[in-house]
Amino acid sequence: MNHLPLIIKREYLTKVRNKSFIIMSFLSPIIMIGLISVVAYLSQVNNDKVRVISVLDNSGLLLDIFENTEHITYHKLQDLTLEEARVLAVESSSYGLLHIEKANSIKNISKGIKFYSEESPSIKVISDLKHKIQKELTIQNRIHIGIDIEKLKGSEIDVTILQENFEGEKTSESDSLAKLVFGIAAGYLLFMFIIIYGNMIMRSVIEEKTSRIIEVIISSVKPIQLMLGKIIGTSLAGITQFAIWLILGSVLMFVASMFLGIDLAEMQSPQQQMLQQTMENPEINFKAQQMLASFFNMPLTNLIIAFVLFFVCGYLLYSSLYAAIGAAVDNETDTQQFMMPIIMPLILAVYIGIFTVIEDPHGTVSTVFSFIPFTSPVVMLMRIPFGVPIWQQLISLLILIGTFILIVWFAAKIYRVGILMYGKKPSYKEIIKWIRY
Repeated sequence: MNHLPLIIKREYLTKVRNKSFIIMSFLSPIIMIGLISVVAYLSQVNNDKVRVISVLDNSGLLLDIFENTEHITYHKLQDLTLEEARVLAVESSSYGLLHIEKANSIKNISKGIKFYSEESPSIKVISDLKHKIQKELTIQNRIHIGIDIEKLKGSEIDVTILQENFEGEKTSESDSLAKLVFGIAAGYLLFMFIIIYGNMIMRSVIEEKTSRIIEVIISSVKPIQLMLGKIIGTSLAGITQFAIWLILGSVLMFVASMFLGIDLAEMQSPQQQMLQQTMENPEINFKAQQMLASFFNMPLTNLIIAFVLFFVCGYLLYSSLYAAIGAAVDNETDTQQFMMPIIMPLILAVYIGIFTVIEDPHGTVSTVFSFIPFTSPVVMLMRIPFGVPIWQQLISLLILIGTFILIVWFAAKIYRVGILMYGKKPSYKEIIKWIRY
C-alpha cells in the first residue's frame, strides 16, 4: 500500500502545528520589519537635519558654486580672517567651516582647502564638497590655459558597439546584463533554499530518531516512502512559512508606512543616494529603461519552466542527502563531518556560475558543469538566459532526475539502517556497509 500521501500530510501538519514553527513564522517578519522601521525612522530623522556650513573663500573663485540645498545651508563669509571665521562658526553652531586659501595658481588653490569642524564630518558631505570644488577648478584651469570648454565638450565621442549573431539576431550590452542578473539571482536563490530547508529536513529526521517515534512508523512504512514523505512534507511547510513571511512582511511594511509616518522607500544610505542622483542623469536613465526592456525580451517562458524544473529537482536531490545524514547520526553536532561533501558542490557551482558562466557561458567548463547533476541546477540556471539549446536543457534535466532517483535509492538504504542506530557515531566506512545491506 502506498502510504506516501499520508506521510506527506503528517509531516506537513506536524511542522505547521509546531509551536516554534508558528512563533517564528509570525515573529520573524515582525522583528525584521520592526528593525527596518527603527532604522528608517532614525535615517529619516538624520536626513531631516539641516546642516549649516560656513564658507570663507579667500581665492574669490568658488564662492558662487555653493548653493543652498534641502539639507545644507551655506553661510558665506567675507572680509574676515581665518581666526575670526573659526570663532564665528563656533559661536553660530555651524556644522563646519570650509576655508579656501588664496594662491598664485589654480593648482595651488586645490592644495590649500581645509574643513574645520567640532566632530568628524560626514563622508558624504566631504565628498559632495570635493566634487563641487574639483569640477569648478577644473573648468577654471582649462579656461586659464586656453582650452575652449564648449569645443572640448563637443569633441567627446560616445561609442556604442552593436551586437548581432550570425543568424541576424540583435543583442546589446543591456541584454547581456539582464541575462547575467537573472542567472545569478536564480542560482543564488536555489543555493540559499537548499541550505535553509535542507537543514530543516535533516533536523526533522534527527528529532524523530531521538524521540524513538520512528521505530513505530518504520514497522509499517517502506523507508523510501518515509524519506520522500518527510522531504516533500517538510518542503511544503518551508514554502508555507516563506509565503507567510512574504505576505505578513508586506502588510507590516504597509502599516509602518501608513500609521507610523515612516517612508521606508526613503531609507537610503549615502551609496543609494548617490545611485539615485546618478539615475537622474537622462543618459543613465535611458540605459536603465533599455535594461528593463531587455529583461522582457528574454525567453521568459523557457526561463520560468526551466527555473521551476531545475529548482525542484536540484532541491530534492540535495534534500535526500540531508535526510540520509539525519538518519545516520544521533545529534546535529555529528553532522559536521558529513556536511562538507554536500556543501562543496554547491559552493563550486556558485563560483563556476559567477566566474566562468559570466565570462564564457558556452565554454567547455560551463557546459560540462551544467551536465554534472550536483552542479547543474545552479550552473544551468545561470547559462539558460544566454541561450542554451533545448536538447542540452533536456539532457541535463534527465541526468539530474536520474541521479535524484539513484541518490534516493542509496539514501533510503542509509535511512533504513541508520534510523534505528543509536549511541554510535557512524563513519564513512560503516555507511558504505549500510548501503550494501
